[in-house]
Amino acid sequence: MSASTGHTSEAHSRVRRIGLVEDHESVAIGLATILADYPDLELVVAARTVQNLLDKEQDLDLVVLDLRLGDGSSPKSNVSTLHSHGLKVLAFTGAENPFLVRSAARAGVLGVVRKSEPAAAVVDSIRCAAAGGQVVTTDWAAAIDGDPHLPNVGLSPRQQEVLALYASGEKATRVAHLTGLAEQTVYDYLARIRQKYAEAGRPAPTKTDLFKRAVEDGWLPVPEHPGS
Repeated sequence: MSASTGHTSEAHSRVRRIGLVEDHESVAIGLATILADYPDLELVVAARTVQNLLDKEQDLDLVVLDLRLGDGSSPKSNVSTLHSHGLKVLAFTGAENPFLVRSAARAGVLGVVRKSEPAAAVVDSIRCAAAGGQVVTTDWAAAIDGDPHLPNVGLSPRQQEVLALYASGEKATRVAHLTGLAEQTVYDYLARIRQKYAEAGRPAPTKTDLFKRAVEDGWLPVPEHPGS
């Protein structure tokens, strides 16, 4: 599909109001330049944080959200905040961090689009999401489904929470305090989690192994190298 198809179709006659949360000025300028060629899409506000965007404008058809922002906010919290204001969200990312992509996908974004995509593909994705459509891309599907080469262990939400806390370095007593569970219940959860991983052919007998499994399954972020 060529980028010019959006100019003539009567289906695109309504102007969709777009907001952008992006703290890299060059990316914001680039997207504004791209959308300027499409009369049915208007970039009405660009901001460096979600709160800054909400302070400026809330009458939007779609928010295009960068997943790694300088304020340290998480994709999950940002998407949840935007949803609470009735705003649809499309993730716009370099997709270099699978944890961020998965976090956004699980928070309910309409799709995940790479910044490296051709301009026409970015425009088509924004147009689709602004109309309420799901933008199905390989990155979005992978984030939802996980790595197809890793057997799913079927952890419950509570087990996922316990795993993420314990594998990130918390002691069982601290996990119990944070989750409101009894300490023995936390140990029971961990035993069941280890059993599920073993049954899936992905044993995790040590805390380090649990950390590796949590990263593999997207419950914890991929560790960044110092200086990266």
